[in-house]
Formats: sequence, structure tokens, C-alpha cells
Amino acid sequence: MSHAAARKPATGFIFVTLVLSIVGFGLLIPVLPKLIVQYKGGDFTSGANTLKWIVGTYSFMQFVFSPILGSLSDRFGRRPIILIATAGSAIDYVIMANAPSLTWFFVARVVAGSTAGVLATANAYIADVTPPEKRAQSFGLLGAAFGIGFIIGPVVGGLLGQYDIRLPFWFAAGCSALNWVWGFFVLPESLKAENRRGFSWKRANPVGALLSMRRFPSVLGLVECFFIITLAQVMLQTTWALYTEQRYGWDPLQIGLSLMFVGVATGLVQATLVKKIVPKLGDPRSVMLGLGIAILAYIGYGLAPHGWVIYAVICVGCFAGIAGPALQSYTTRHVPPNEQGAVQGVFASLQSLASIPGPFIALYSFGWAIAPERSFHLPGIAFFEAAFLSVFALLLAVRSFRRDRNAVLMTAASVAP
Repeated sequence: MSHAAARKPATGFIFVTLVLSIVGFGLLIPVLPKLIVQYKGGDFTSGANTLKWIVGTYSFMQFVFSPILGSLSDRFGRRPIILIATAGSAIDYVIMANAPSLTWFFVARVVAGSTAGVLATANAYIADVTPPEKRAQSFGLLGAAFGIGFIIGPVVGGLLGQYDIRLPFWFAAGCSALNWVWGFFVLPESLKAENRRGFSWKRANPVGALLSMRRFPSVLGLVECFFIITLAQVMLQTTWALYTEQRYGWDPLQIGLSLMFVGVATGLVQATLVKKIVPKLGDPRSVMLGLGIAILAYIGYGLAPHGWVIYAVICVGCFAGIAGPALQSYTTRHVPPNEQGAVQGVFASLQSLASIPGPFIALYSFGWAIAPERSFHLPGIAFFEAAFLSVFALLLAVRSFRRDRNAVLMTAASVAP
């Protein structure tokens, strides 16, 4: 056994790895849309249309490769996949920092999407080392890592973007490189030898991986719900910078500060309240409550008449964060140990799949709603669409939990004396 494999697995390593990864990603949120708009001569509508293709390219590559990386992690372990993913991010940011044309942004997104396996592998890592009754709390800590990353990343990206719009890309490359070094020297392997299984292209290709979920009826229903939730979130994320700049006149620093506030609020909920709320309510009720809050938040963002109202909505919307850890916890309870990586790869693939139409729908709607020829302007249209999708996701979740409960009751009745 290698020295890395001999060390005791710890969620703290994964926590730091995710923080550094999300810092690198968050740095770009305030500046990438603005840079694309600059390439298009300052035209918001044209910039939004180009941005959706760039985001869509990354999402498509992630959709194809996430289940492959997930299956590889079930065969070779979580550690090498995390190292591959962080190296790919560093290469992506370096290419974008030097990109002389929009074509190179597409090249960078191909590289990043093909190696985007940190989140799925981190979730599988948590499932490896955490007992089922504590997984919601551990997934909440991963959510807190996202929150901390968004506290640091966007505001630093906004500050650096004030000096040079490409400087955040170099800083992000440095974060990813540091992430790789941390993982190489510190991150231990979590997957035990007896829980590994052979690699299969049938399971690893995205279509085969999705079809394999039919073997887990309790998980299959939530797959649909997860896809819709992610689609709504992607629509919010891809229009945030353009929406707040166009409607409230925010600059990159103000956009970064708003996202920092999102990170603080979300991180507090994920780190402190998930471990208290989810055990009391249970996974199903926590998912449904979180989705209900998300619906109200999306509507609030779309209706906010002034920038300060956005902050008030964030204070309510952050409680929607209990849904994700509860859904992850519920899923891992219904999947065997030697398939956690593959299932998390499927969820990452679904996240990527949702990220393909999400930017197209949201950015097209945004561009259409603010076009000069419109007799009315509705810049928050994408948020209203996200609210509608969340209502649909809530209905799917209710149906899934009800079916699972009925199946359990029928099984209990059949074995009763």
C-alpha cells in the first residue's frame, strides 16, 4: 500500500481542495461576461449570445466525461481523478488568460470540461469515509466550502478586474495549481480495495450511465428532480452578472461583493444549520422545504426594483441550501459502496447536461427581454423561468419520495407474519 493510501482519510482535505477550486471558479464570474461583451464591442445582446456558446461548450464536454471520470474513480480511486481535474482547471485558466481571440476561450472550455471531476469525486470521497447517518452534515460542509469559495473568489475577481480584466484568470490558475499541489502531497485515498470495481465503457458513457440508474428506483426519481434543480440554478448563475450590470449598473466589484454575500449566507447555512435541520426534518422534508424557499427566492430576484433588495432576497434564499445536502444524503443511502463514484459521476453529468440548455434559455431570454425593439423590458425573465422549473422539481421530489415510502410499506407488509 502506498504512503498516500496508508494515511487516514479526512474530509478536511476535501474541504480545502473544494475551497481552492471554487475560489478559482468564482474569480471569473464578475469578469468573464464583461470580457466577452468587450469582444463584441459592448453589445449586451451579442455578448450574451456568445457567452451561452462558451458556457455550453464546457457543459457538453463535462456531460460526456463526468461519468467516465466517475467510473475511473471507482476503479483506480478518488485521489488520481481529483489531481487530473485540478490540473485541467489550471491549464484552462492559463489559456483564457492568454487568449487572443474568442476561439481560444472555446479551446480552454474543452480542456476544463473534459477534466471537470472535482465535485463528483469529492462527493464520492465523502460517501466513502462517512457513515450514512452523518452524510448530510458532511455534504453540508462541502456546501460550506462552496460558500467560502464564493466569499473569496468573486470579490477578489472584481477587485483584480478593476486593474486588469485578465488578471483574475492568472490568479485562478494559481489557485488551481495550489489545489493540485495540496492534493498531491496531502490528499489520501479513500476507496478501499474491496470496494473497487472494473471499468466498463457501458457504464462510463453518459447514456449508459444514465440508463444504469434504472437499477436504483429510489434514486431514479430524484435524478429527474436534480436535473431540473440544476437547470434553474444554471439559469440564475449565467445571467447574474449581466442582469445586475444592466438593471442596476453594477461594476465587477459590486457584482463580486454581491456574490461574496451569497457565499457568506450560504456558507453559514451549510456549515451550521444543515446538521441541525436535516436530522430533525429528515431528508425528504428538507429537500421539499429547500425547494419551496428557492421558488420564492427566484421570484424575488426577478422582481427586485433596486440593488439593495437583492441582498434582502439572498438572506431568505440561502436557506434553500438545505435541499442539496439532504438530496445527496438520501441518494447515497440507496447506492452500494462500490458504485458511489459512478452515481456521483451521473449526477455531475446531469449537472453538465443541465448546463447546456440552461445558458441558452436564460441568456436568450435575457437578450430578448432587454432588446431595444421590445415594447416592454423584463430583465428578470430568466429568474421567473427558474422559479417555474423549481415548482416542477418540487412536484417530482414529492412523487419520488411518496413512491419510495409506498415501496417500503409494501415490502414490510409482504414479510410480516
